Amino acid sequence: MNTPQKGKFRHIVFKDGDTWYAVALEFNIVESSNDPKLAYFNLLQAVSGYVLSLKKIKGARFNPLNQVTDQEYEKLWSILNSSKPVKSPYEINMFGFAQA
Repeated sequence: MNTPQKGKFRHIVFKDGDTWYAVALEFNIVESSNDPKLAYFNLLQAVSGYVLSLKKIKGARFNPLNQVTDQEYEKLWSILNSSKPVKSPYEINMFGFAQA
C-alpha cells in the first residue's frame, strides 16, 4: 500500500498513433509527448508533485495513492506481464515499477 512517505507504482510508456503516453497506474496520471523519454520524465514530475501535495493536505478522506486503475491500462498491464506472447495494439517503450 502506498503512503505519502513510501511506495511504488506501475508505469507503462506506449505509443498510440503519433503520440507517446506514460501512465502511472495506481495514481491514474497520464502524460503525453512526441518522445517516450520525455513522456516518462513528465510522468515522474507529475507523480512527484502529486505525492508532495498529498503530504501537505494530510488526512485525505480517500486514499488517492492507491486508486482503482483504469480498465484499459490494467488490461494492457496484464498483456505485458503475461507468460503467453500476445500482440499488443500499442508500441511499448517501457513498463515496470517505480518508487513513489
